[in-house]
Amino acid sequence: MSRSRCRAITLGLALAAAFTAPSAAADLTLAAGATSESTAAIQVTLDRRLPLERWHERLSLRLGGGLLLLSSEEADGNAALTLAPALRWTFTGERGMFLEGGIGAALFLKTRVEARHLSTAFQFEDRLAVGVPWAGGELSLALTHYSNAGIKRPNDGFETLTLGYRFPL
Repeated sequence: MSRSRCRAITLGLALAAAFTAPSAAADLTLAAGATSESTAAIQVTLDRRLPLERWHERLSLRLGGGLLLLSSEEADGNAALTLAPALRWTFTGERGMFLEGGIGAALFLKTRVEARHLSTAFQFEDRLAVGVPWAGGELSLALTHYSNAGIKRPNDGFETLTLGYRFPL
C-alpha cells in the first residue's frame, strides 16, 4: 500500500471519528462493489442517525464521513474522503425497510478513475440506497454518482454500485 493511500486512510478515519460526536451512537458501514468502469470499490464509513420526528416519525438524517478506495489495473488506483448526509425514510417502524438519498462531497487523491477524467479532485456525491434490518445491523444496496457538476471540463463522472452492511459500534 502506498504512503499516500495510508495517509488518506488515516485522515479519512480521523475525519469520520471527529464528525461523529462521541456522545451519539455511531455506526460503521462496510461496503463493496464496482464502478461503472468495472473498477472494484470498497467504502468504509462512520455515521450517526439524527431523528427528525418533529417533521415525521419515519424520517431521519444520517451524517457520515469515510473513505472510498478504488482499485485499478493501472498504477495505484484512487481513493477519496467522503462527507455524506442522507435523508432516510423508514417504511415500517424504526427498524423497517428504508430508503435513503443524499448529496454529499468527495475529495479524490487523483483526477482519474480508469478511463474517466474527473478534472477536479472535488466531486459531488449523489447517493440513493435501499436497505433492510439484518442480523443486528442493516444490509443495503446503494447507487452513488460522482461528478464535479460542470465546475471544470471534462466532467467524466462515474457511478458505484455497492452492497453494504451497517452495524452499531
